[in-house]
Amino acid sequence: MSLSPPLRVVQWATGAVGRYSLRSVITRPEFELVGVLVYDPDKVGRDAGLLVGLPEAGVLCTDDVEEILALEADCVLHMPLPTFYFGGGHPNDVETICALLASGKNVITTTGFVYPKCYGPAVVDRLEAACLAGGTSLHGTGVNPGFMSDMLPLTLTGLSSRVDHIYVRESSDFRGHPSRQIVVDLFGFTRSAKDYTAGVRPFRAFQRSLFAESVQFVADNLGVTLDEVEESDEFELASEEFEIAAGLVRAGTVCASRWMFSGLVRGRPLMTVECVYKADATRVARWADPGFSVHIEGMPQLMLTVSEISHGLAGAAAHAVNSVAALCAAPPGIRTALDLPLTTGRGTVRLA
Repeated sequence: MSLSPPLRVVQWATGAVGRYSLRSVITRPEFELVGVLVYDPDKVGRDAGLLVGLPEAGVLCTDDVEEILALEADCVLHMPLPTFYFGGGHPNDVETICALLASGKNVITTTGFVYPKCYGPAVVDRLEAACLAGGTSLHGTGVNPGFMSDMLPLTLTGLSSRVDHIYVRESSDFRGHPSRQIVVDLFGFTRSAKDYTAGVRPFRAFQRSLFAESVQFVADNLGVTLDEVEESDEFELASEEFEIAAGLVRAGTVCASRWMFSGLVRGRPLMTVECVYKADATRVARWADPGFSVHIEGMPQLMLTVSEISHGLAGAAAHAVNSVAALCAAPPGIRTALDLPLTTGRGTVRLA
């Protein structure tokens, strides 16, 4: 029996999530790394393996988008920082995604497009046209949201004879997150209340667009038409000074935030997502402890709690990498989580 050739993969960006993804692509025999796109000038020209603490992989990092577009590849793992897209009205770079798709490369992105329908028919039509031109497919896995706030609650409703309300809570601890771009620039921790309030508007739009995708995805697949997705948010100030991996949090600066997103039908919530972000959960007592929970109110009542994910960014990267083979085998077009087979850890089992 002949073995299938490895799938040729491009890693787009090597930040906190992209580095986990890149390591998986290099070390798993079912993949062949053919290109790496980086934004940091210091990474340009470096060997991709050495960049993530592995032996040389024989692929040099580049910041040349045209070079990446010209590559022969089966799939691009698209994982740039979402901060690049604050000005676009949606969390992803539609132009770049379309160029990659039209060049003949399937695209898996972690920065949105869990449910592209939320961005309106014009965006959907552009994406579908690019897929048709390249004979390719697009799939969004999400870092946050993604799976925990859409596929997991939707799957649990399969045990329901009546659904009254779906409540999803996520609480994240950023004490060990090394990226100032995420912790400070994106989430606004370490800023004064005045600076946070002045700077939070683009982040609010970004958050709303992402979570509206998840809420709309669940509602549509339950056959419910939402009237709107309502959003509210608040923040907490540090009572004392403390250090986190991304820097110093001074007393009186923002150290946590809480976001609520509710999909409403005639003023009543079908689904509510609560997101709590803490600079250091051991220093912030307000709001929920780190972890995930899903509560389906109805018949029967269902409660699922995940108390800890030790390496959440690694999980987000793995979810994308583990989706590559299925997306490459899928027909051209936008492919949501319900259009692909169940994503599993096939190829990842390592028995002692």
